[in-house]
Amino acid sequence: MFIPISQPSITQKEIDYVTDAVKSTWISSLGKYIDRFEAEFAQFCDTRFAVCVSNGTVAIQLSLAAHGIKQGDEVIVPNLSFIATANAVLHCGATPVFADIDPFHYCMDPDSVEKLITPKTKAIMPVHLYGHPAPMDKLLELANKYGLWVIEDAAEAHGATVHGKRVGSWGHCATFSFYGNKNLTTGEGGMITTDDEDFYNKCKYLRDHAMSKEKRYWHTEPGFNFRMTNLQAALGCAQLERVDEIMAKRQLIFQWYQKHLGSIEGISINRTSAWASNAYWLICLENQDWDLIKRDQFMIELKKRGVDSRPFFYPMSDMPYFSEEVYTPHTHEIYQKGINLPTYFDLTEEQVGFVCTVVKSLLNA
Repeated sequence: MFIPISQPSITQKEIDYVTDAVKSTWISSLGKYIDRFEAEFAQFCDTRFAVCVSNGTVAIQLSLAAHGIKQGDEVIVPNLSFIATANAVLHCGATPVFADIDPFHYCMDPDSVEKLITPKTKAIMPVHLYGHPAPMDKLLELANKYGLWVIEDAAEAHGATVHGKRVGSWGHCATFSFYGNKNLTTGEGGMITTDDEDFYNKCKYLRDHAMSKEKRYWHTEPGFNFRMTNLQAALGCAQLERVDEIMAKRQLIFQWYQKHLGSIEGISINRTSAWASNAYWLICLENQDWDLIKRDQFMIELKKRGVDSRPFFYPMSDMPYFSEEVYTPHTHEIYQKGINLPTYFDLTEEQVGFVCTVVKSLLNA
């Protein structure tokens, strides 16, 4: 038995919808599933509009570009995130500024953010990390105080809530990923959600090479080819019809892990704040006794015994192309102590039990 870290859940519904899209011959960026996926995902997030794009990274880049973020501007991001968060800022010519995280839920710490705001700051980009939402109410207070955009990076948190309100509906806009390991998948793909009609129209315009609606093949500014295909959108529509089932299964998987691992001293998994609901993109195991060497060795031993895992993200500021040294105490401590364990829809209770048995045996070794 080998249990992977993740795998997509594909049922006959997904196969039927994609087959229908193929047979329609609308296999590129036009077709009925594009409009349907955008409308239904906006409804899911309780926003007025949604714009589908080719992946989650360009969803961030397009959101920044549509907000006019450019060279000389600064965007505050949490230091613990997948590198796409910072790279999208760089691709707009702007500078990512790295905030620390709250050690309880791993998301952006508002107190750290406020200390970093300068006259160059144009936006705050919280990341809903590993399925737990950032404290959006506090971050929006900061943004309103200083006149900043708030762009939610919700790539890992489809369906999570803050005070009962879905992520994707808090900021001026939000971005999602539908990569193959995400809670909802289109293989590759992304989405931008918003209530701002002007911003929505700007995103749709820039997404398709900024082509004039009135004069075909006339372009008034440099745009992008960030379009999603009808095939991907068909897959997304099928996934979205199953979203309640998918979300419920991830809650159940967490409960299985919690039952087996939740009472071990020095170990914690996926803490959730009282004001939040967690989408549980990945199960997070944090061990207070680990450093990088112990963590990596633990993962090697897991794999030998048939259990896949992955480390927490490295601090983005540590990447070699960022020349300025940044120290974020909580980020730089926690990333060394955490791994992700298998989390996907088709995982069984028996398999979770096996994973936990292996984890406990190695912890006691």
